[in-house]
Amino acid sequence: MIQDIMPHVFHNEYCPKQPEADDYVFVFCQNSILLKEDGGPALPRNKELDGCHGCQYLFCIGTDNFFLCMEFAHPEYVRCKEDIKCRIEKMSVARDILPKELCFAAYTAYHLYCWYRDNQFCGRCGCSVVSDKKERMLYCTNCGNQIYPKIAPAVIVAVTDGDRILLSKYAGREYKRYALIAGFTEIGETAEETVRREVMEEVGLRVKHIRYYKTQPWGIAGNLLIGYFADLDGEDRIRLDQQELAVAEWMYREDLRNMDDGFSLTREMMRVFSENREPV
Repeated sequence: MIQDIMPHVFHNEYCPKQPEADDYVFVFCQNSILLKEDGGPALPRNKELDGCHGCQYLFCIGTDNFFLCMEFAHPEYVRCKEDIKCRIEKMSVARDILPKELCFAAYTAYHLYCWYRDNQFCGRCGCSVVSDKKERMLYCTNCGNQIYPKIAPAVIVAVTDGDRILLSKYAGREYKRYALIAGFTEIGETAEETVRREVMEEVGLRVKHIRYYKTQPWGIAGNLLIGYFADLDGEDRIRLDQQELAVAEWMYREDLRNMDDGFSLTREMMRVFSENREPV
């Protein structure tokens, strides 16, 4: 999956560093990322950028440091220097063109970008906030409010019935491939309760024997995805929530060959089911 970047090692400990010339700098604008052309798409380094005023240290992978350009007001003014070709790509495209460790870095950086962008002012008193010098936290000097990055738990559910698995396609989204049932955990709800509720809401089915599989950080949406397998409980007739899903259908193990993209929890769970290795 995207976080499986060995032999590279991810270090997310906060450190109040300043960028050096060869450090990587992320420039985001809404759901897009600035990339340079260097025999193929690549991340720009600090020395290759113009118009980037102020950088925030994010993390390192191996010996490479990654920073975020904090130019939120006018990010379109940040460009590569004249002798460097660059382009803007949607984050959904970046997953297919960057090496896995840099794609993981981009998705994780995007998670933090959204947090910094959306928390420039204190939600309690409305004053400006500043970055703490010891930990990854925003601090309001007026009222003392402390703001930490938000991580939203969500479930991915492989609903199975013998040699069949329930696959779906989202309605009205850019992602058009088959997926599993998924949804956010609500206030006061356990992850297992989320599994039951989401399956019922989206396809009108009951499930039993819910068993945990694995988790995955999913920075593009600020999520921690929690993967579960669950058995069909009762009738198999699908009642589709057409606001959430365009398609939902039962497929057999042999229909899932070559679906694993080595990137997402969803696709790995499909492969695990196709190989008859789901948790028991």
